Amino acid sequence: MSIAGEHPHGGLELGYARVSTTKQSLVRQLDALSSAGIPDDRIYVDKKSGSTVDRDGLNRLLAYARPGDTIVVHTLDRLGRNLREVLNLVHELAEKKIGVRSLADPLPINTADEGMGRIAFLLLALFAEMERTFTAERAAHARSVAEAAGRHIGRPAAHPEDKIEYARLLKAQGESLGKIAAKTGIPKTSLHRYLEIASAEKRP
Repeated sequence: MSIAGEHPHGGLELGYARVSTTKQSLVRQLDALSSAGIPDDRIYVDKKSGSTVDRDGLNRLLAYARPGDTIVVHTLDRLGRNLREVLNLVHELAEKKIGVRSLADPLPINTADEGMGRIAFLLLALFAEMERTFTAERAAHARSVAEAAGRHIGRPAAHPEDKIEYARLLKAQGESLGKIAAKTGIPKTSLHRYLEIASAEKRP
């Protein structure tokens, strides 16, 4: 697959499929892309861990795509490891006049459309921002309830509360522990404890 040569004139639909482990199968995604009329030589695949930053198939696809093309995926989450990464990539592609179309999302998306497809994508971005806000609010509420009841979960915090809250927000946005540690100055060992506390507070 994806043995593409010269890029012909005119917009092309280019398929992309990804699974996060070698034990998972690409069959369903590939079948959907084929059914959408995309030939095998225009389908790019990756079969690596979702935490792997370097995805050869996606990199080749992005290098081949030209303005006017549309990247087609089974669902939008195949394009990134978290919603923030997907949103960033789709915005970057839009600036290059490259569209993105999903086939099996609850509300199929086509960013090349000026109508419902674009609205759907903007709604996804809104939901992502709302979820970050709700995550922060749930964590703050759980802590206030615990403090009002005179309870403290875990050991006393050795770092400022604003830094811990920032770390939790970064985690909710899908950042790795390494990046969170670099941005907050909190060691990974302490981050594990603070993030576990946040998960415990959100449980009913």
